[in-house]
Amino acid sequence: MTPKLTMPMKTISSYGVILTLTVCAFLAPTATAQVLNKPTPADNPNLAGNSAWTAACASASFNEYYVNFTWNPPLVDGDNEFILELSNADGDFSSARELDRVSDKNTEFDFDFSFALPSDVQGDNYRFRVRSTSPAETSPESDAFSMYFIGYNNPILISQDGNGNIPPGGILEVCDGSGLTLATHNVPDVDTYRFSWYRSGTPLSETSNVLNVTESGMYYVEIDYGINCSGSANTLSNTIEIQITTPQGIAINPPANTTLCSGESTILEANISGMGYLYTWFRDGTAITSPTVDNSNYTVDGSATDFEGAYSVRIEGAGICAEESSSVNITSAGSYMVNRANDANLVLLPGSSQTLSVTTDALAPTYQWYRNATEIAGATSATYNATQEGTYYVAVTQTGGACTLPAKNSEETVVVLPSSFEVLIDYTEQYSDCSNTSVTLGVSQINALDDQGIRSDVTASLRNELTYQWYKDDVELPGLTSSELTLNNASDNGFYTITGNITTFDATSNPLSVRLAPEGSLSISSTGTQLCEGVTLVITPSIDLTGQDFTWTRDGETISTTETEVIANSVGIYRLSLSTDGCPIVSNEITVSNFDESIVQIDAGNELLFPQGESQTITASGAANYEWYDQGNNLISSTDNVTLSEEGDYLLLASVGECQISQVVNVTYRDNFEIPNVITANGDGINDLWIIPNTYSRNNDISVIIFNEQGEEVVNETGYQNNWPQSSVGFAKKNQIFYYKIKNARETLRQGTITVIR
Repeated sequence: MTPKLTMPMKTISSYGVILTLTVCAFLAPTATAQVLNKPTPADNPNLAGNSAWTAACASASFNEYYVNFTWNPPLVDGDNEFILELSNADGDFSSARELDRVSDKNTEFDFDFSFALPSDVQGDNYRFRVRSTSPAETSPESDAFSMYFIGYNNPILISQDGNGNIPPGGILEVCDGSGLTLATHNVPDVDTYRFSWYRSGTPLSETSNVLNVTESGMYYVEIDYGINCSGSANTLSNTIEIQITTPQGIAINPPANTTLCSGESTILEANISGMGYLYTWFRDGTAITSPTVDNSNYTVDGSATDFEGAYSVRIEGAGICAEESSSVNITSAGSYMVNRANDANLVLLPGSSQTLSVTTDALAPTYQWYRNATEIAGATSATYNATQEGTYYVAVTQTGGACTLPAKNSEETVVVLPSSFEVLIDYTEQYSDCSNTSVTLGVSQINALDDQGIRSDVTASLRNELTYQWYKDDVELPGLTSSELTLNNASDNGFYTITGNITTFDATSNPLSVRLAPEGSLSISSTGTQLCEGVTLVITPSIDLTGQDFTWTRDGETISTTETEVIANSVGIYRLSLSTDGCPIVSNEITVSNFDESIVQIDAGNELLFPQGESQTITASGAANYEWYDQGNNLISSTDNVTLSEEGDYLLLASVGECQISQVVNVTYRDNFEIPNVITANGDGINDLWIIPNTYSRNNDISVIIFNEQGEEVVNETGYQNNWPQSSVGFAKKNQIFYYKIKNARETLRQGTITVIR
């Protein structure tokens, strides 16, 4: 609806000319929104001095910072809270972290937040912002700041491989081409920090606490707390000098024998000896001697337990690098294996037998079978047919080869004579109720129970021997007789069991519940997403809800279980949930917020001042549709811009969705005359008043001050109405001089004298 206009009359006297102007005033209300300003660092009132922080270098001993925040009226709601938030290290607020929250500053337009830096903050591009909750507004982001919590602030210690042994004199000799690793060994939680490594003062690219070294140099490290905080942490480490030298070519001379029988031995001999070096011998990478001078030989004893392995030697000493040889493998001549060839648990059904067997690589082996640790007479082959329950194994003896060896026993096999069976079923894949769209059920385990109730897992031997039948809700499913069952429709939801049968035994499994996600989708739509006066938002579903089990929620709270569509009259996140086959179908979300009128902006502002005879084009933004009206209620533009050349008030109606905003633009001519310095206050209606240009008059941002000859103020007002003097009474002399100043908030714009002739 086009707004009404009223047309009050104003009379202005200037240089003896009486002008009557019609000034249009729109009755349509204007609206403003709170402006949240960019937060800035503030002084800590608990510390001496008066200066805001420029970087936050917090620690366990000091962690108190302040941020100043200002905002502009109108007032926020009484239940509003202001929240100070911190970005991530890249300045991103998608996962903003709350630092402080206040609820008692809703009438203070300038106050400080206080906060402590979280212990995991490490970076140079953190930013702040402030949010209000009622209404929901967000300030601009702050500038970027270095922010580090200095969790470790002691000198670092580094050593080879981080083993804690700092070398004598801080020197490590490394063989050319082999390299080594330096690492910190006294910094806890190293993964939470970035490190800065240096070689002879040159920064390196590695940022972890471990450095691979392949060049000579002086190496040290410190924790990288950024350019502003690293110096205060004092974490610079000890220095280790790495010297790259030529290797000696250590090796083990080929031994006389690498395959030993029990009681035999062989001597391993290094190819370098008599040089006063330290020798350390290893088996399978583990040191078996301590570093010993000139210990260039090592004897391998074939009668020792676990003598087999890969042997190597390392030499080190003054003037040479630590160097390790290639390995030599020493094996046992009598080593052989025995492997069980059948399942570990077997079931002995009435009238049947079970065949037990082993494999071996022993030379000319002999066999002897045992039941319950008792030798079975005549059971001397690689297989045995068991007709009794019990625990079985076979002893295998090697009778050929160079060595005489003791017998080696196979793994045990348990043969069970069952009194009953137990069949267990489970989901064969990851499954969640109302999430999966398909699932496969299967036999997961078969147990044989003896008359004592002791279970034996016989799944491997009997899975394919049983006959099966599937049931749903205790009703047989004809034709479904395999050990697995695949379900792929919500109509299949229910409780499932399986029966297993073998000879005279029957077993019913545990039940499994299946609740597959229902088919189809559910969506909701709204007539709009922003609340404003006179607009009703209706949210409707994509399907008919009649007779359905459904729930409407706002911000997770139930608002209706009966209405097939809802009126969105409060801000929040709306969602619809529909229960089908015991599972919910959840719709998309619709977020409803209060309409923000501040999104519509006029580039030139709402007050225009230009000389008569000229014009100015102004442009609005932030809306979808625009209508501009002049002071006679005439539509003068339907685009985002309009050109104005006449004095008066102009109305903009801007539409965003169903919501409409109105703003008034006032156009005033700029006067071309100078400030008068003489007036004739004689009551003849000509030049009786001190009339100044519109640039300064009727402007609430401009102060006009008039002093008499004694320096006393006779006028001091903003928005000066060109109405002084109001009478000629009070002028003691015919010609009296006054002084004036015209000022804004920061400076004096004009000053001079006024001569009043009476």
